[in-house]
Amino acid sequence: MKTFRLLIAAAGIVSLSIISYYVIVVVMARDYTRDVIIKDLESKSWRRPNGSVNGFLLSAGDMTQRQLDILLAVEDPTFFEHNGMDLRTPGAGITTLTQGLVKILYFENFKPGIRKVKQTLIAVFALDPLISKEDQLLLSINALYLGHEDEKEIRGFEEAAQSYYGKSFESLTEDEYVSLVAMIIAPNSFHVLRHPEENAERVRRIKKLVAGEYKPSGLMDVYYEKH
Repeated sequence: MKTFRLLIAAAGIVSLSIISYYVIVVVMARDYTRDVIIKDLESKSWRRPNGSVNGFLLSAGDMTQRQLDILLAVEDPTFFEHNGMDLRTPGAGITTLTQGLVKILYFENFKPGIRKVKQTLIAVFALDPLISKEDQLLLSINALYLGHEDEKEIRGFEEAAQSYYGKSFESLTEDEYVSLVAMIIAPNSFHVLRHPEENAERVRRIKKLVAGEYKPSGLMDVYYEKH
């Protein structure tokens, strides 16, 4: 009986330590959001955790409603309804746009595993409560990772349009825009220049999704290949 009580006590201490750790993670993330991310937004910029600051190349008004609808249909169907996390919507996958921003803005080197827990907690209790959905979208269209070109990391739709198509974002055709959206889930596998066939196939599937001709069959049906 004494051994059992000791085990219970030890388990309680461990649990309390874990909870305390994650509380500290959230508190620090909220402070960082207020002190850094919100101030960067006010100056129309965003930064990586290493301190490198990047000015916005696109404003919210540069994206049409049609372009926004396509982006959300593919990447985050319940973006305006969820609290930073969505594990129920078919085709949504396990990473919302909000969680994706957490990966970009709060982690220098993000790796799956325990950091996924931190990513989710920061999304739900720090980023989403403190940053409006509109500003989250503004950050997303400027900071999303869209592969490499000439050994340079491509961030955001404007930079991707110029790097891959040699034109401004506003000059893209819908097919060209969708080809960039197609890269988000796996920029290297669906790279528009290095893997054009794979990119074109994903574009075809995205078009079917947007047209209502394909309905994802489960949370992880993010490649639209189940029939």
